[in-house]
Amino acid sequence: MVVTQESVAVNGRKPSHKDIADELRRRIRSGAVPAGSRMPTQAKLAEEFGVERGAIRQALAILAREGLLMNVSKGSPPQVAERAPLTEEPQASLVALGPRLVDAFEETPHITIDAVCLTSATLMVGLSDPLRLIYEGRIRPESITLRVLLPSSRINLAFPVPAGEPSEHAAADDEVVDEPVHRRWLAQRNAQGQVLRHNLRALRNSHGIDVKVEFKALPFTPATKLYLLNGTDALLAYYMVTKREEEIDSEKIHMYDALGTQSLLFSFDSSAGPRDEAFVTESQKWFDALWNTIARTLTLS
Repeated sequence: MVVTQESVAVNGRKPSHKDIADELRRRIRSGAVPAGSRMPTQAKLAEEFGVERGAIRQALAILAREGLLMNVSKGSPPQVAERAPLTEEPQASLVALGPRLVDAFEETPHITIDAVCLTSATLMVGLSDPLRLIYEGRIRPESITLRVLLPSSRINLAFPVPAGEPSEHAAADDEVVDEPVHRRWLAQRNAQGQVLRHNLRALRNSHGIDVKVEFKALPFTPATKLYLLNGTDALLAYYMVTKREEEIDSEKIHMYDALGTQSLLFSFDSSAGPRDEAFVTESQKWFDALWNTIARTLTLS
């Protein structure tokens, strides 16, 4: 089936690279473009969808990351994978977040990122991908708004904590928690947040981009990490708690901790169907409710 420019238009506008990826994905999974066959050339696809070749390249790159296409950058039209997956496979957070952030930066000049996490380590590393493209002049956003919810420094974290009975390490409700594992987490939380804020704010002077970065503190330990991109995508990962040993202040300490960068990141796209759309919508409502009610302004020191 050949799709005309009128049929691929979205709300009266030219289709975005994500719209094109959605349509090409549908063709592959329906068998309209069989496994092992070649896709049309970028020139033919650009003519069909009424867009520039850059949008086609971005759409093909998305399908390549999902494992649907092979040999995307070999010069000839890419080939449909012999066994195309039905759904995008989840990957470790540190691997998966960067490419999704690049997609978010490419789809609109006004970027919004909301995050709930234990620390901002994964987000800090993931943003290095779109920031590199900005400095290379390949993308040029007009504004970036980042809101991050992190645990308060004054609560008894569920993790990381020293291994043992909770009563051995619990602090009183009005007492600032002060033990090695907590101090280490707090130093990481603050340092990573400061680097994240500095890297984004630097774009104001270097590129004239309107940047707004805010942090707020939660009165609980999040059991999952959540990233909301441009209000259209939600990425969720579970913090898997494990017992491990680490040296802190020259002392080996057994602790319960979560290796967040290795947790699998599950993707939900509001354009993928009613289920994903509902998940993204409810996740955004949940984040906004926390941000506007029980979260408190967080000063990174």
